[in-house]
Amino acid sequence: MVDYYGLPRTGPKAWPGREEASRAGFQAKPEVVEKALLEDVARIVGGGFDSSRFIPFVTMHEFEALLFSDCERFALGIDQPEMTGPLQAIRDAFSNPEEIDDSPDTTPSKRIVALIPGYQKPLMGTLAALEIGLVTMRSECPHFDAWVKRLEIRSKSVAHQ
Repeated sequence: MVDYYGLPRTGPKAWPGREEASRAGFQAKPEVVEKALLEDVARIVGGGFDSSRFIPFVTMHEFEALLFSDCERFALGIDQPEMTGPLQAIRDAFSNPEEIDDSPDTTPSKRIVALIPGYQKPLMGTLAALEIGLVTMRSECPHFDAWVKRLEIRSKSVAHQ
C-alpha cells in the first residue's frame, strides 16, 4: 500500500507509471501505477516471477482517507465523539473517502490534525480503523475494495494448491 501523491513523478526516483498516471482520470491513476509497478517488478525479477503473488495497492491519498468511511465510528474510535460533525463535513464534500484531498496542504491526515491537534496517526488511526471495520471501509472505498478482493482471490487459490 503506497500513497499516490507521495510517489515521485519525475527524475531518478520516479515510480513506474507515475508520470503517465498524472495525465489519466482520477479513477485510472492508481491502476496505471499498479500495472506499471507490477510490470517493473516482473522485469527486474525475471523469468520465475509469479505475478499473482505481488498485488500492489496505490491509495490516492493516505490511509486516513479510509477512516472517513464512517465518521461517527471514526470519532468514537479515537475517543472524540464531538468530532463526528466536523469529520462528516469533510467527508460530505467528496463522492467517496478515497477522493478526500485536493492539495498537499489538505491531505486527509492534515485535515484530521487541523480538527484534532493531538491526533497520533499510528495509534489513533489503528483504533479508528478497528472501530470502523473492514466491511464499512470496503463498502465506501471502491478501489480499496477491489484490492481486498484480489487478495481474497489469491488467498483462496493458494489454499487450494
